[in-house]
Amino acid sequence: MQAHTDRDRRVMITGVGVLTSIGLDKDRFWESIINGKSNISDIQDDSIKELKIRKGCVIQDFDIRQFTPKKESTGLSRGAKLSLAAAKSALEDSGLDLATVHPSRIGISIGTTLGESQAIEEVAAASVNGTANGPDRFEKIRRCSPVNLVASIKREYGIWGPTCLIPAACAAGNYAIGFGYDAIKSGTSDIIISGGVEPFSKILLIGFSRMKLIAPDMCQPFDRNRKGLLVGEGAGMLILEEYGHARKRNARIYGELLGYGLSCDAYHMAAPQPDAAEAALALQRALDRSRINPGDVQYISAHGTGTHSNDLVETRAIKKVFGSCAKKTPVSSIKSMIGHTMGAAGAIEAVLCAMVLQNQIIPPTINLHEPDPLCDLDYVPNEAREADINTVVSNSYGFFGNNASIVLSTKRI
Repeated sequence: MQAHTDRDRRVMITGVGVLTSIGLDKDRFWESIINGKSNISDIQDDSIKELKIRKGCVIQDFDIRQFTPKKESTGLSRGAKLSLAAAKSALEDSGLDLATVHPSRIGISIGTTLGESQAIEEVAAASVNGTANGPDRFEKIRRCSPVNLVASIKREYGIWGPTCLIPAACAAGNYAIGFGYDAIKSGTSDIIISGGVEPFSKILLIGFSRMKLIAPDMCQPFDRNRKGLLVGEGAGMLILEEYGHARKRNARIYGELLGYGLSCDAYHMAAPQPDAAEAALALQRALDRSRINPGDVQYISAHGTGTHSNDLVETRAIKKVFGSCAKKTPVSSIKSMIGHTMGAAGAIEAVLCAMVLQNQIIPPTINLHEPDPLCDLDYVPNEAREADINTVVSNSYGFFGNNASIVLSTKRI
């Protein structure tokens, strides 16, 4: 194979697929986002009845048969179903005919926090109630493997290329997108199905409740009165495609993935490093790899969880890197609408950024009524905003200090 340099091979986004509590396809998702809609449910489950707050952003009315007619897909666990559905949506959106591409030139990279948490919870419940030794026990255990998030797609399409599952907590989606970027840049692949998946997890709901980080009624990123996050579920997938390959088939291009940046502060298992040095480092690395300056960016999709420490640290990171441009650059968090989808968050927000570039509209941060004086950037409160946008940044931060930022642009297309 002919050798390529990084400058020769550019990475395009040619398709997107998304499933969230406010929409099971990209159009319904986008319409809900720009109209500031959220969908918070009461979680009806006796196993968590002792929790004071039992709310979350759960996907309603999802049926894998809406996405694939194959009977074997109905036996997949929740995460694998979400993964396959989002991938199929993204491939359909891209217009790709995979039969025209050698299977070894197509890869998969997916991020997650807990993987198949619902399957794990089912096995745990069976152990408690004494039914763990039933005839289907091995099948239940098999469904617990997070590899199913990748395998469901690999089996469906007969993909031979590099596959990777990245459990980098809530930054995992952006880590997976970075893996896809490298695979295409290096010449290993021409197409990567890249994203993040997270089914709703009672494990996470209980954990965050014990940490007193669950909001009682709504998520309010950057608001003085913010009380925490809401656990959500979802999946986001992007078709990353080498520019020459996409141009040859006259593909519609949402934008170019210019670069990404990673860092890990390892300051604390759950709390971010207060001075934001490592979060800022990931952001700076993303800009440097993309060969752009802060003044080139028209929008930042924030991690914006609605917890006191995260919102403050992210604001500090943006200020460190963007300097005099920080207060001029719009920032918003869609976790105010879809909750925190953990390992899927970065990927869903990357889908959002692709649609921001396509539609030239900045999504709002809803529930922002009384700004925190220490969070003093332009967070686009409560109403979407039209703007001229060609370059956007998306930040993701996770437990154990995982930090990841990506840059998308239409400037060179």
